[in-house]
Amino acid sequence: QVQLVESGGGLVQAGESLRLSCAASGRTLSGYAMGWFRQAPRKEREFVAAVSLTGGNTRYADSVKGRFTISRDNAKNAIYLQMNSLKPEDTAVYYCAAKSLFTDIVVFTTPHAYNYWGQGTQVTVSS
Repeated sequence: QVQLVESGGGLVQAGESLRLSCAASGRTLSGYAMGWFRQAPRKEREFVAAVSLTGGNTRYADSVKGRFTISRDNAKNAIYLQMNSLKPEDTAVYYCAAKSLFTDIVVFTTPHAYNYWGQGTQVTVSS
């Protein structure tokens, strides 16, 4: 199975940027569709972004569209989330997730679709 470790979170001011990374071990990520989710205190875990096996297809939550970019580097066994123009409402623990798959193009936007999860990294945006 694959192990996922997120990094890159921190405390920033509104309008600033952060880049989250998710490093995988145990298996190559080339066999997994990937996603980013986030969970704020007392809220449900919500979809942020997803990317297909080879990166050819991506999907974003409306709340982050135009500000966040998901990417993957299968050679480095990692995915990334570039977050620009951060807002206080982006404050949450961010998780990366992997779903074993053999079909490209397909992306998944619900937490239940994913098989593996990282431990999360905290992002705090001050106003």
